[in-house]
Amino acid sequence: MAEEPQYGIDPVTLEIIHGKLLAIVDEMGVVMQRTSMSPVIYEVLDFACGICTASAELVAQSNGITLFTGTFGTQLQSVIDAYAGDVHEGDIFVTNDPYYGGTHACDFAIIRPIFHEGDLLAWAVNVAHWVDVGGAVPGSLPPDATSIFQEGLRLSRLRLAVHDTLSPEILRIIRENVRLPDVAMGDLNAQIATVHIAEARLGEMLDRYGADVLREGFDALIDTAARRARAVIAALPDGSYRAQDVIDGDGVSDTPITVQVEVTISGESLAIDFTGCPPAAAGPINCGAGALHSAVKSVFKAMVAPHEPSNEGWFRPLTITAPRGTIFTAERPSPTGWYYEGSVHASELVWKALAPVLPQRFSAGSYSSLCVIYLSGHTPDGEEFIHIEPTHGGWGACSDGDGANAVISLTDGDTYNYSIELLEAKFPLRVRRYDFNTENGPGAGRYRGGYGVVRDYEVLVDGTTLTGSFGRNATAPWGIEGGFDGSANRFEVIEAATGRVTPYGRLGGRRLHRGDVVRIVTGGGGGWGPPDRRAPEAITADLRAELLSRDDARRLYGWQEAAQ
Repeated sequence: MAEEPQYGIDPVTLEIIHGKLLAIVDEMGVVMQRTSMSPVIYEVLDFACGICTASAELVAQSNGITLFTGTFGTQLQSVIDAYAGDVHEGDIFVTNDPYYGGTHACDFAIIRPIFHEGDLLAWAVNVAHWVDVGGAVPGSLPPDATSIFQEGLRLSRLRLAVHDTLSPEILRIIRENVRLPDVAMGDLNAQIATVHIAEARLGEMLDRYGADVLREGFDALIDTAARRARAVIAALPDGSYRAQDVIDGDGVSDTPITVQVEVTISGESLAIDFTGCPPAAAGPINCGAGALHSAVKSVFKAMVAPHEPSNEGWFRPLTITAPRGTIFTAERPSPTGWYYEGSVHASELVWKALAPVLPQRFSAGSYSSLCVIYLSGHTPDGEEFIHIEPTHGGWGACSDGDGANAVISLTDGDTYNYSIELLEAKFPLRVRRYDFNTENGPGAGRYRGGYGVVRDYEVLVDGTTLTGSFGRNATAPWGIEGGFDGSANRFEVIEAATGRVTPYGRLGGRRLHRGDVVRIVTGGGGGWGPPDRRAPEAITADLRAELLSRDDARRLYGWQEAAQ
């Protein structure tokens, strides 16, 4: 074991500094939620805020999108590399480039350096999903894109402000290339406000503790997390663990795509190797290397310290290997708009490999996909609208309990769906149904998987366009130790005029008519253990809750009504 570094900072002061850093990023999040203009930001909370050290190591992050956990440092490092020696007080940078540490073009990173007496102390970062950045379709995520150039505006590592004066040229470029320019400017201003808040609050900490103490505090927090992560890994059995899975098409083709991983635990380190995965797909379910690393870090963090605040130290024992140009390490001009559909499979591969090793941490397979649809068009008043919403689904069963019902996908973390009242007030849509998906159900087992949901949107104006892309639309979530597989995701259009029902897994675009219903059906998670070992009282509870029919209770569990 490496010798532990010694710090002069006392533990009480370190704990206070840690608490203040977490309070800063939380305040950044509150400001973002209250001042942004997009419901996907202020309602779904599709953003995250953080503070990084001068050398681009994450030291504090707000709750928010799980998949942004590992992208702060990579995006920030790309800016540092581009402006080496040319970063000044009052600068603000913007980047949304998936090939330079980002995710997809809709996720804009706003980055501000924070100085003290002329020396760079830290960076404040805010990454948020913009509802539209131009491109081929409203919302900028064509599910059948074959090139990054169909996915909207990319501002790759640009200086947005000098001496706190925003570049009018860059602002004009943004306004002229997005469908909802006022909304975009509102969200941009909200992001900028958050990094200003971070600078002000760090300034207060500097007045109290000084720069040397803060820097030492940063290092101590990161090193402490690294030591704790190594200790967790050291307690695990050494060995190599493999997993394989299938991605159900890429948006261009329905051909299944096989992916694989090898996880090796050795002493205090853990290595994850994606060698052997296929080249980048034609369609937009690829992710870049930055998103891959973030996807893996999310699972690694769930293993070593799921309840602890994130910082870069937790990931020091982790190494990730992946050849360039694969479905998980796409390069220009491969499309990455629906990157979270690819990256969640990277997360689930690692999850699947480690579940038998750490059953107290990892469940059976989950519905995985964010199950995102876009509904866009014009209101009766002629105003353009773009509605985007992820959907909750069923998680896999655990070794000691049933899976969680109606929880957001692994990639999205602390995010929500829209309240029905807000959705119906802002968009020409009506929610007709929001219920558990009991018809398809979860995987049976000693512990069953969690239930997915059914959500119906009635379209209230002609000409509304539907696009969507659901992973696991053919391959169900996997069960463990005799547990059954769960159920697949899908969405449907129910035509008002004919009653015809058309199911989809991925859809490039379809015009709808007034009265048509878009139904989202998310899958149930996989089961854990043989179904015939399920406790009778658990079966009875599901029957009473009307989650399980008597026929399914007999078929899946051998339940006998006379015995109850």
